[in-house]
Amino acid sequence: MSSTNSAQTSYSISDLSKEFDITTRSIRFYEDQGLLKPKRRGQTRIYSLKDRVRLKLILRGKRLGFSLAETRRLFELYDADKTSVTQLNTMLALIEEKKAALQQQMDDIKVVLMELTSAEAQCRGALDGQSRSS
Repeated sequence: MSSTNSAQTSYSISDLSKEFDITTRSIRFYEDQGLLKPKRRGQTRIYSLKDRVRLKLILRGKRLGFSLAETRRLFELYDADKTSVTQLNTMLALIEEKKAALQQQMDDIKVVLMELTSAEAQCRGALDGQSRSS
């Protein structure tokens, strides 16, 4: 089950772990959360191409700040409406929320940086005043 085979349709947990550079424990966690649904052959998990794509989307969503609950919601919407219209509209709303939150964080960081710069200047001024009076 090499991950270099582009025609591959099933994957082991170690295949996915190596491909996405995550632990098998993480993959099992996503499975426990209902985000991945591998088939079982005895104790062995067999992941489908759909599971692989979902894992890729989970990790991308995580990088973009989406919670697992938000990712699950998008998967559920897609499963319910294969046209993806509802999913895409929900995704756009989530993106707008994330962008607004990040913009607020940037604004907050700018304010804190200005306050730190001001405090730094006051400290340096006080030190300069003390060194001149010594």
